[in-house]
Amino acid sequence: MNALLNSLTEAELMLIRETERDQMAGLDEDALVDLHTRIRRARNKYVKLYRREASSRVSEFSSRGVARPKNRRNAGKAELFEDALSRASRELAAAARRSAAELRTERIEAARREPATGPSRPGRSARRPTSGRGTGARSTARTRTSDRSPTSPALRKRQASTLAKGSRRQAKRDSR
Repeated sequence: MNALLNSLTEAELMLIRETERDQMAGLDEDALVDLHTRIRRARNKYVKLYRREASSRVSEFSSRGVARPKNRRNAGKAELFEDALSRASRELAAAARRSAAELRTERIEAARREPATGPSRPGRSARRPTSGRGTGARSTARTRTSDRSPTSPALRKRQASTLAKGSRRQAKRDSR
């Protein structure tokens, strides 16, 4: 592990150090997203290098298992950045949860401060009369309109598609 850390460039080492808990503590959500993106790019770089070198060495060694040990440095770096990415992801998720909770409380407080502006409920006289079939959910349910003609292009298209599908099914049955 120590040899792997010593093989990192200064920029890569600084990137790994940025994922330590005390370094990430002061970062806001946008800074964490930026850090997460930079770490993901570094991880993807070494994963890609590892896969490319491993696939090019398979023909040389006639086996993936034999070619793997020759490419340990890239695999180790990819794993190192994967660990850093997981740390950054956890911190980013926590920051996102905190941000969502703050927004939720702000929205609730704003709703409590302002009076209700929605439509008022209609009085008893404004309601639709019941059909006399009794009381309950069935008598107050909305009835479908008897006019089945489509009113929008999308509805016309859907109805035409349904009719065409039925015609194709019938033609298939008739050809048997």
